[in-house]
Amino acid sequence: MAQDYERRLTRVIDHIHDNPDGDLSLDALADVAALSRFHFHRVFQAMTGMTAAALVRQMRLHRAAVALVLGDQPVDQIARACGFPSRAALARAFADHFGATPLAFRKSGAHRPFTLSLPLKGPLMHPVTLRTDPARRLAAMPHKGAYYQISRAFEKLGATLGARGLYGQAGLMVGVYYDSPGAVAEADLRSHAGVELPQGEIAAPLEEITLPAGRHAVLTFRGPYAGLQAAYDQLFGIWLPASGETPADSPVFEVYLNTPMDTAPEDLLTEICLPLA
Repeated sequence: MAQDYERRLTRVIDHIHDNPDGDLSLDALADVAALSRFHFHRVFQAMTGMTAAALVRQMRLHRAAVALVLGDQPVDQIARACGFPSRAALARAFADHFGATPLAFRKSGAHRPFTLSLPLKGPLMHPVTLRTDPARRLAAMPHKGAYYQISRAFEKLGATLGARGLYGQAGLMVGVYYDSPGAVAEADLRSHAGVELPQGEIAAPLEEITLPAGRHAVLTFRGPYAGLQAAYDQLFGIWLPASGETPADSPVFEVYLNTPMDTAPEDLLTEICLPLA
């Protein structure tokens, strides 16, 4: 089962290698891997230990390095062929990665082949269960920016529900996360701070969101929210490849079974819910 995901990643790596100046956007790479755009990057980073953008950059650099050492093409021509917009962009990347200019690198004649190995994986530390859930209707407040700052949106959500007399009808708090950290600039990360609200009017500034019914892989994490990223890495890097499951084209979301208001950080319970196809 894990081999299936390794084959998907191999396809992506081969595609990057063969198309250094092509469309290597996340959506394009997700299509090559045949994975949902919502989840491709989390799987990729959890299994390889690096972001897709970092791998693209490294493979472009190493392809340029081979061309410099083994050929005699002009530097600006090599830059374009390897996906760099200009000779100056290649020079900056070379200085950062190799500590030398392209011409100095060519004169040295030294080049180490590019290698990529999947990080060793330890045991799964948090329980994961398969669960079929009904649709969830959420009253939600949009948030853009660092995910750790979504608490501000939850505070606005709570104040709005309280002012409208809806707090008593509200259920569990839910965070919906559309982007993968590392793939999107922190300031551009999109999410919603939501609460289950089966009935009642949902009017601006709140937004109504429906999370579709279906099967989910649910990882239950116990501990402070700062430790959630490691749990995501285990879910996407260990459990998912071994499970034989394929993510659905829906965003991951978190269900908060208790809150920091009356719970010690080490006792916080969070369900990371991954929709499955």
